[in-house]
Amino acid sequence: MRVLPDAEKGVNTVTRRRGDVATTALAGIMIALCAVDLNAQQSSSTFPHWVAQTSGTKAELRGLAALTDKVAWASGTGGTVLRTIDAGTSWKVIKVAGADSLDFRDIHAVDENIAWVLSIGNGSSSRIYKTRDAGATWVLQFTNPEPKAFYDAIAFWDSDNGMAMSDPVDGYFRIMTTTNGGRTWERMPTDSMPPALENEGGFAASGTNLVVAENGVAYFGTGGSSVARVFRSRDSGKSWKAAEVPIAAGSPSAGIFSLALRDNKGRRSLAVGGDYRKPTEGNLNIAGSNKYGDEWFSATNTYPHGYRSGVAYVPRTDGRMAIAVGLSGSDITTDLALTWATFDQVGYNSIAFADTRNSGWAVGPDGRI
Repeated sequence: MRVLPDAEKGVNTVTRRRGDVATTALAGIMIALCAVDLNAQQSSSTFPHWVAQTSGTKAELRGLAALTDKVAWASGTGGTVLRTIDAGTSWKVIKVAGADSLDFRDIHAVDENIAWVLSIGNGSSSRIYKTRDAGATWVLQFTNPEPKAFYDAIAFWDSDNGMAMSDPVDGYFRIMTTTNGGRTWERMPTDSMPPALENEGGFAASGTNLVVAENGVAYFGTGGSSVARVFRSRDSGKSWKAAEVPIAAGSPSAGIFSLALRDNKGRRSLAVGGDYRKPTEGNLNIAGSNKYGDEWFSATNTYPHGYRSGVAYVPRTDGRMAIAVGLSGSDITTDLALTWATFDQVGYNSIAFADTRNSGWAVGPDGRI
């Protein structure tokens, strides 16, 4: 039930949900469909800039997986999947058979051949497909059997073990896990999970409100209720704890939209969000945790400039650098999230960096990547 509107067309009828900083230094920056390489930027005071790429589609893109400096996948409306194996010089548009009406809000990939996509929606609209041959064929692995469930995101620890997260059903968030690469999915118990608050749910904004770390650690962020929260599991989803997060809340359109982990242990993390109905309102849209998600704080002197639906740490910067994106632009921090500066004002939904190099992509409306 947490479908965000395409671009700025307004709220989807099946759901309720979905700053001017350093402008002098940012003059002349141009963006559109984009990729960025920060290797040359880390020792420089110059802000990074987005480099336009041609996607070959006008789909609204939200799912994103960056694997190497050459290989990345993306997904979006109209059953659309995209893949590049040449750093985005060219993108192949892939259509999943029988999925033309589906919205692929999340994608996870293992390599240039193997990937999963998640479509969102109530009931059977929530599905998981998998390809092993670079998108030439897809296997439908999961179709949501519950009319009340609405799956927001997927995440995988490795090629076998993964998790899918849904909005609450009968008062509890629905968690499904797989241990065999998605061939079968098992519903996790709710007896060791805190109950959902009134109107609480997840946001299917960028596929990053659910993230995982090593040894079965998983986190997901929530919104739409009186407070925003992060749920954390240390046993692959069997049990959960919840912590309040100082991010905008109190309305169906406000809360946490994206999480980023600083390392594979999940000790330090960032949460971004805000109110998607107020895309330029830049306060209470970011929080951090240094205690495995048990405690969260607003350790920032300046906020990102508006609602943000995606955030990612820049690799090889020891957490000093991170970039947040949203409908009103992109912001960067170079000091452990204490201060943020806007370096672009075009809207994006998601951002991801590859681990192998400091190469990253952002995706958004009208086929931007």
